[in-house]
Amino acid sequence: MNAIAQLLTQDAIVLTAKPVTKEALFAEAAKALGQRLGVSEAMIHDCLKMREQLGSTGLGQGVGIPHGRLKGLRQAAGMFYRLNTPIPFDAPDNRPVDLAFFLLVPEQSTEEHLQLLSELAQHFSDPELREKLRSSTEAAEVLTLFASNNV
Repeated sequence: MNAIAQLLTQDAIVLTAKPVTKEALFAEAAKALGQRLGVSEAMIHDCLKMREQLGSTGLGQGVGIPHGRLKGLRQAAGMFYRLNTPIPFDAPDNRPVDLAFFLLVPEQSTEEHLQLLSELAQHFSDPELREKLRSSTEAAEVLTLFASNNV
């Protein structure tokens, strides 16, 4: 199993997210990640917002990878969101985002952070995977897609 698939569980996959702005999506994800990880929702939200201020985490092709390094986090964590309606994300191709993978890593995990971001970018560069993620109806399907997509 690849490193990205190891970050996900079925409760870390949301296939019907309804936020209509990037800010609303970040708030929803920060709340969910905070509950899953036992970490302050505000800390997660601030971490994601600070990273986004450096430049958009939109990759293009409808994909965003909001991420950050979080003080006090013990191990990397992720959540996958598929949005019902794509939202503006300031991506390089100006396409709105409907697939978002939130990635948090411990503050000192620079190498792991870069490795996971690289793997995510490789996963999402596959048009067939993006299409399957957009049409999946079950969280288990999404887990299988990430696990079987060898990077």
